[in-house]
Amino acid sequence: MALITGGALALGACGLADVRSPVPEFMRAKASEPPPLEPPPDVKLLLREKLDSVFTAASRPTAVQVSPPRPELRGTGWTACVKAELTSVTGKPLGMQTYRISISGGVISDRRHVEGDDTCMIESYEPI
Repeated sequence: MALITGGALALGACGLADVRSPVPEFMRAKASEPPPLEPPPDVKLLLREKLDSVFTAASRPTAVQVSPPRPELRGTGWTACVKAELTSVTGKPLGMQTYRISISGGVISDRRHVEGDDTCMIESYEPI
């Protein structure tokens, strides 16, 4: 009886093998399909309506430019690069500053100041 129970448990565990298991292909669990990609957002319209989600009003952004949206490497959202001439709170010009924005569900969900090795430095830009 113990031998039959042990064999049943061993064979039953084969059905739980995941995609990376060292078991034959037919015994592996199927990989789930990635979620569908959202349609590309109208980044220019988003920025015209919600420029304050990227730049503070005190920075007085001028000459705002945006790159085309690109699909996120992980996830279903989009990213784009935005640059503008900014002013510090003390009134000194900061020059052209570039940010990478994340767009999910048609909303700007995150922004990050880009560093020198970011792909935003080689993007093409259009004024909004």
